[in-house]
Amino acid sequence: MRLFAAVLPPDDVAVELAAEVAALRKLPGADGLRWTGRPGWHFTLAFYGEVDDALVPDLSARLERAAHRTEPFRLALRGGGQFGHGRALWTGADGDVATLRLLADRAEAAARKAGVPMGEHRRYKAHLTVARSRSAVDVRPYVEALGTFAGRTWTVTELTLVRSNLPRSGTPGEQPRYETVARWALGGAG
Repeated sequence: MRLFAAVLPPDDVAVELAAEVAALRKLPGADGLRWTGRPGWHFTLAFYGEVDDALVPDLSARLERAAHRTEPFRLALRGGGQFGHGRALWTGADGDVATLRLLADRAEAAARKAGVPMGEHRRYKAHLTVARSRSAVDVRPYVEALGTFAGRTWTVTELTLVRSNLPRSGTPGEQPRYETVARWALGGAG
């Protein structure tokens, strides 16, 4: 299974982001980007890639412990940026980003302890991808437009393990399908 740990924004926050993305899609050149949709909006905490089915129970148990050791925290979508010369356009996070980063570190550590190969550790950069491009694109107008974006603050109350099903049809622009495998309440709350 191709898996990752994530924080998912609530529906009302996604509605705010959808309105912002709709405005971005009206900018010149927007049709040259592959825009992510609501099902793909998440803060990836740790990307695990293809995980052997035999490792999933231990990974899940360790993620549950990581969630229980992390108290709920406040977060908002804010601003924007890009990676890889326009290959990824994203909105960022505001609020208790330190706790988000801690949860990301715990999600990565859970995988390492469960035997999931993780490669080298990278410093966590909180971002939610809104568009991608296969080639370098000048996304400065989009980043500038996102600069004033500020979503409402919500309380993050759960850690989610997500399965990513890659497109198989070969249809240009087809998005991966995301499926929640498990959710755990933060702080051990019910």
